[in-house]
Amino acid sequence: MAYQTINPATGEILKTFQGITDDDVETVLARAQHCFEHEWRNRPVAQRASVLYRAAKQLRERAEEFASYVTLEMGKLIGDARGEVALSADILEYYAERAEHFLRPAPIAGAPGCEIETRPLGVIFGVEPWNFPYYQLARVVGPQLMVGNTVIVKHASNVPRSALAFAELFEGDGIPLGLYSNVFANFDQVARFIDDSRVRGVTVTGSERAGASVAERAGRALKKSVMELGGSDPFIVLEDAPLEPTLDNALWGRMNNTGQSCVAAKRFIVVGKARGEAFIEGLVARMRALKVGDPFDESTRLGPVSSEAAMKHLLDQIAAAKRGGARVLVGGGRVDRPGFYVEATVLTDIDPRNPIYTQELFGPVASCYVVGSEEEAIAVANATPFGLGGSVFTADLARGRRVLDRIESGMGFINHPTWTAPNLPFGGVKNSGYGRELAELGFGEFVNRRLVSISPAGSTAPSVNQGG
Repeated sequence: MAYQTINPATGEILKTFQGITDDDVETVLARAQHCFEHEWRNRPVAQRASVLYRAAKQLRERAEEFASYVTLEMGKLIGDARGEVALSADILEYYAERAEHFLRPAPIAGAPGCEIETRPLGVIFGVEPWNFPYYQLARVVGPQLMVGNTVIVKHASNVPRSALAFAELFEGDGIPLGLYSNVFANFDQVARFIDDSRVRGVTVTGSERAGASVAERAGRALKKSVMELGGSDPFIVLEDAPLEPTLDNALWGRMNNTGQSCVAAKRFIVVGKARGEAFIEGLVARMRALKVGDPFDESTRLGPVSSEAAMKHLLDQIAAAKRGGARVLVGGGRVDRPGFYVEATVLTDIDPRNPIYTQELFGPVASCYVVGSEEEAIAVANATPFGLGGSVFTADLARGRRVLDRIESGMGFINHPTWTAPNLPFGGVKNSGYGRELAELGFGEFVNRRLVSISPAGSTAPSVNQGG
């Protein structure tokens, strides 16, 4: 596994980074465990928070530098990259501000002297993706460091400079060695980290294949895991949805991060023939108008996808869809310029036998379905192995809620595409994974919810043996 910075706007290899050695694995694990046992879990919450506040401050002060690494390594539009840096800082600050509240012991109603306290588990190992190189890290680091755990991260191989920049936020005076470790590890070394008894939890954001492999390995060792995997979010448009704002939301929902987001709106399901024709016409016009260019250019609206492999896979999916009977209304090919650019594409006439009916399209490709009824829209929305997010657009909020309640997803939105914020729990069902990140739910994934029961001195023991 080569860790390389390759500019997706040109295809040029800019730098190759050295992977860790097998000896390094032991060193990293020992430092992380020592930090947890003797330093970090014993620090007052306010001292932990000061480390996160300092990291957030650096992100804001060096926003242009951090954003440039993301744009250079995975092709994110520079404006979107700045937004990711700001969101990551927000997440760190959110947990620094709220950890004391989240850690407060909770009395148990009807059980005098009993409470639940929240304690850390130990070393947490994360496998993280390239599409949001800082945000994905912040939503792990924020809660885990504040609860008292230490973190080791194996980041994606195509964003090594971004990974190093984030790791540098947790270096310096007052920060113990082993608190946060970035490792350029290969597959065998990842397995060693997961298997090691010092690692007490594993979190993955990535593909179904990666999630299944890691979850199986963690499960054999009886370790808690959180899986944030793929998505193919439905975007349901009911007959009464106002057309123009719905189309604006559709374009943003599909094309944010050049469509390379697990919670992007990927399947547009429109109720009614007339509304379907109008919606598709408007979406095609908006996709066609996107300006292709250098992601560092502020006027660019369609940048490259992250890698040559990502580009080829997406083009193969489009070709397979066409062979299966899908119709390409705009785009469908590679942009004629250097780099890894795919045309903004709209597909329709997709039936259940078409391979893309149940696949995730990770890039600037929208699938459109026109159906005759609300019932049919719900059926198409749920006809997927994924269950991450979903949205319903309508002028009738009560009806929108009834439809949304029947969508199989971990997140649901009315009149807004699936979105994220520090205080919104993030996660899915079905093949989209399990567990939650962000908000208070994300704080509680890798913790020991410990029962404490205090009885007065001289209390009488129970007369009947109880327990498992």
